[in-house]
Amino acid sequence: MSTRATRLLKLLDALRQRRQPVSGVQLAETFGVSLRTLYRDIDTLRGQGADIAGDPGIGYQLRPGFLLPPMMFSEEELEAMVLGTRWVASHADPELATAARGAMDRILGILPEGLRLQVETGGLFAPDWRPSAPEPWLPTLRRAIRGQRALHLAYADAGKRVSQRTIWPFAMAFLDDRRLLAAWCELRGEFRHFRADRVLGLEDAGRGYPETRHGLLRRWRVQEQLRQRDRVTADRN
Repeated sequence: MSTRATRLLKLLDALRQRRQPVSGVQLAETFGVSLRTLYRDIDTLRGQGADIAGDPGIGYQLRPGFLLPPMMFSEEELEAMVLGTRWVASHADPELATAARGAMDRILGILPEGLRLQVETGGLFAPDWRPSAPEPWLPTLRRAIRGQRALHLAYADAGKRVSQRTIWPFAMAFLDDRRLLAAWCELRGEFRHFRADRVLGLEDAGRGYPETRHGLLRRWRVQEQLRQRDRVTADRN
C-alpha cells in the first residue's frame, strides 16, 4: 500500500475514533503533513464516500454510518476478510455460505484491478474438514438469534434422552466439528449449551423473549467467568 493510501487509512481511523470535531491543524501535526496536504486528504476521502463534516477553521468529524471502501483496507485486513469468508463458505450452512461468497464477490468487484488480482490469487484457504453436512436447523437458529425469538426445541442429550423445552437463543459457536448454541432454557431456569447436531425439531414459539440478546450475552459471560474462576480455584486446591 502506498504511503498516501496508508495515511488516508490512518486519517480515516483517527476521525472515526473522535466523538468531537478535531481541527485541521491538529490532524496535520499528527500525520506530519502540511495543512494544505491535510485539506487535500479530506477532499479525497469525501470523494470516496466518507461523510466528513466540517470546514477549515472549524474542525472535522466523521459522521456515523460510513463503511470503508475496500481499497481503504490494508493488505493484511483484506487477507483476513478473504480467509474469514472462505472459512464461512466451507463451514457454515448453505444459506450463510452463499452470503459469504456474495459478500466477497461484492468486495472484489470494486477493488482496483491490481489489488483484486492480488486477493484472488492469494494463498490463504480454509478447506472443509467437516465429516458431515451442516445441520438443517442452523438458518432457523441464526434467524432466531438475530430476531431475539423464543423457540420450542426438541432435543436429544448424550444419552439419547429426548426433552421438549422452550429456549431463548442468543449466541452460536461454529467449531470445526460441531455447532454449539447458547440459550436460556425456560425448563431448567438457567443458561444451557446445546449441540446443533442433537436438535430433533425447532418451532418458533410465536413470541420474542423478554430480555435483550445483549443483556443475555452479558449475563452469560459473567456466569462463565465465575465458573472458570471456580474451576481454577478447585484445581489449585
